[in-house]
Amino acid sequence: MKAIGVHIAMALLLFLTACQDEISDLHPADLRCEYLVNPVAIDAAKPRLTWIVEGEGRARMQTAYRILVASSEEQLAQEVGDLWDSGVVPSDRTANVSYEGAAVTSQSTCYWKVMTWDEKGRASEWSPSAHWSMGLLAAADWKAKWIGLDAARNDPSYPVKPWGNNWKNKKKKVYQPLPTPYFRKEFTIDGPVADAKVHASALGIFELYINGQRVGEDYFTPGWTEYRKRVYYNSYDVTDLLNEGVNTMAFILADGWYAGNVADVGQHYYGDKPRLMAQLCVGMASGEEAVFATDEQWRASFGPMREADMQGGETYDARLSIEGWHQNGYADADWLPVDVSDSIDLIVEAYPGIPVRKTGEITPVAVFERQPGVYIVDMGQNFSGWARLKVNGELGDSVTMRFAEKLNADSSIHTRNLRTARATDSYVLSGQGEETWEPRFTYHGYQFIEVTGYPGELTRDKITGVVLHSDLRETGTFSCSNERINRIHQNIVWSQRSNYFEVPTDCPQRDERMGWTGDAQLFMPTASYQMDIAPFFKKWMVDVADGQFDDGRFPSTAPRVFWRVAAGWGDAGIICPWNIYQVYDDTTLLRSLYPNMLRWMDYLESHSDGYISMMDSYGDWQNVDSETPINVIATAYFKRSADLMIEVSSLLERPEDVAHYTQLSDSIALAFKKNFIDHEGHVTGRTQTAYLMALAFDLTPEFIKVKVEENLLDAFEQREHRLSTGILGTSLLLPTLTDIRRLDLAYTLLLNDTFPSWGYQIDQGATTVWERWDSFTEEDGFHEDSTNSLNHYAYGSIGEWMYSTIAGIASTSPGYKRFEIHPQPGGGLTEAQASYRSIRGEIRSSWKVTDEHFALDVVIPPNTVAEVYLPSEDLGALREGTLPILEAEGVEVLEKRSGSTVLRVGSGRYHFTAPYSP
Repeated sequence: MKAIGVHIAMALLLFLTACQDEISDLHPADLRCEYLVNPVAIDAAKPRLTWIVEGEGRARMQTAYRILVASSEEQLAQEVGDLWDSGVVPSDRTANVSYEGAAVTSQSTCYWKVMTWDEKGRASEWSPSAHWSMGLLAAADWKAKWIGLDAARNDPSYPVKPWGNNWKNKKKKVYQPLPTPYFRKEFTIDGPVADAKVHASALGIFELYINGQRVGEDYFTPGWTEYRKRVYYNSYDVTDLLNEGVNTMAFILADGWYAGNVADVGQHYYGDKPRLMAQLCVGMASGEEAVFATDEQWRASFGPMREADMQGGETYDARLSIEGWHQNGYADADWLPVDVSDSIDLIVEAYPGIPVRKTGEITPVAVFERQPGVYIVDMGQNFSGWARLKVNGELGDSVTMRFAEKLNADSSIHTRNLRTARATDSYVLSGQGEETWEPRFTYHGYQFIEVTGYPGELTRDKITGVVLHSDLRETGTFSCSNERINRIHQNIVWSQRSNYFEVPTDCPQRDERMGWTGDAQLFMPTASYQMDIAPFFKKWMVDVADGQFDDGRFPSTAPRVFWRVAAGWGDAGIICPWNIYQVYDDTTLLRSLYPNMLRWMDYLESHSDGYISMMDSYGDWQNVDSETPINVIATAYFKRSADLMIEVSSLLERPEDVAHYTQLSDSIALAFKKNFIDHEGHVTGRTQTAYLMALAFDLTPEFIKVKVEENLLDAFEQREHRLSTGILGTSLLLPTLTDIRRLDLAYTLLLNDTFPSWGYQIDQGATTVWERWDSFTEEDGFHEDSTNSLNHYAYGSIGEWMYSTIAGIASTSPGYKRFEIHPQPGGGLTEAQASYRSIRGEIRSSWKVTDEHFALDVVIPPNTVAEVYLPSEDLGALREGTLPILEAEGVEVLEKRSGSTVLRVGSGRYHFTAPYSP
């Protein structure tokens, strides 16, 4: 077989050579390294390179590629790959191609481009060039020291503040916000600068300036990690910010997740002394190198930022502003010497994810004066971020902003669901004309702001909502003829934006904001349609692995804050890497986390009795009076993880593990049937979720499957076709009903507007997805439980169904190399449109139903193949454009199936029509 492969490759190379004079319009584009565009610092020794191919026409395919990687732009322009010339590689692969060139050193920059060959053997032109740079690859590369300013840490003159909303903190800690330290150092560069990069890390979060200019557009850097093991650094190219001669590097350092309030455990969960480490590496035009790093020579001071906490808020006193503190020539003789930590025993790595950035601005829809001096601002949308304020007043005037998701009946802000989070920003005026201020180190989940102390009249143009979240590229769009569904989709998108905030949080407003693993794995399929989640999850799965307990348990939150472990939550350690493989054709996480997965499975097996899981669980969280027994949930997820381990072990060529997990899966299924399914097909608990799990996780033997399906449907009938599922069951709801041929009921549940439903939330004013089906009602007000977020994406897991079933876009092989377009109209919809920018290019599906006529427009990206379903078996009535289906270019009829005709098509644009009857 190997010899045959060699002969095929040789034949293809000869074919390509013969066609080399003809330039193909199929060309590579969108070059990325480790999912990032021109990353400034990465640690991977063999980084993965990805591109897509673009070109008009049908059945376009890449048949080969050639990658050049050079140590300079000049070498690359001359087509010299002194680091790596892959040669012509016969392959259609475009995603995650590993660099196989010469070993690269710390801070070296690699320039690369790619050429591709099409289905006729014609070469493209070279792509535009891209580049990546290596980070500091060895601990010895770091010359910087960890510095801080601890002068305020034990100063009793700084007041303790009450917890937000008069809430008693169950951990019995006080809240003592301290002023935020400023750091600076001048240095001299002796000669012209060729290139310069700065690498900065913190136990806390920082803002960096060079010569008075803020560096980058990132916030909350270097992110949140499992600080017991690891911290990241961020890197920036600052060549254009440096001068020959004197320069100044300066920082502000805030508590962040490290020393600030985390969840409900209060301050100082990881440590009470924030630290900063930074290193500026300058390449001189002379060829010499210079390094300027944090050390004992730096100076520090406190300034106008008197409080900076992500839950508490920020207080900024402009009277204490330090003019020019981050610029050359500032007199810092009265500043304090810095505190230096000799060593901090942590892994320090380049940040692999996507930082938080500003992504939009919102103008208030209304501002009104609730009572004299108390204004209420309505942004019209719940989101995560802060507010920018414009104000003109006297020296010492103080404006206070309190943030909330909703108003009480008397139009005051509702803050009970914030629990201990004070969510309060304050600005003290300098009195120097119009002043504009916004925070840097806090964020809020809100729609409404209460503003007090504002001098004069507060109008809509004086306050702006600033949207912040991890700046993931949005990849999906969806709309349909039903505005209620469109609003549900938009609510899901806004909840994802709000909660993909460095880690996949549960909520952005209260004293929690943690990376709940269960919520993340449930929502991940939806998230992957809407945003490019690969770098985000690449980073977060390290947090999950770092938080794994010594006995093999995966944590329920990552970074790990809570110690309780639960079925359906810990299983994210297997489910999420598998999803990344499915969506991005990327095995890296599977390979790196495989030992962790084995340890998790060992723990599950050791905590089972006769293959019934004894794992704890949070249950079907937020169900509607329909508790599914914990051991049913735990055993179902035990089976789910075992089944995925069969797939992963097979992919990684571990036959002994395949055999083991196959036996384990079969044994769990038998035990589940014996213990939880009776002879009438009732699943213990008789809840909708119990039936859904039995069906969706392949726990139902064929001989009784119909009865289980009937009992599931009866469970809906008993509730007048309303759901009762919590977050675990809801994620399975619509796909399972579709699988058992009850598309009609799936649409009914989606379109319901009575409690409990997504429509009901919208009718109560929801602009995001809520934690509870009845978080708020016009009749009864707010739910009595304080665990009542109005921005919580878990119930948004149905977004996946909108893309895969309403629009019909669903992958059938890793990375959408092969996929299907199988729209399934229903619910009175007359049209729907969706697009998804996959790892291999953009897919589009747009259908319309009119007068017993079905029209479907699709776009298939080059280098992929799709199966398209048309809702008729009458071949003579099917058309592509104006041609009968059997005469259409690039269209192959595969089969007739369940009232549909299945076609195979290559890339291109197609317009299909078919007769249709609902």
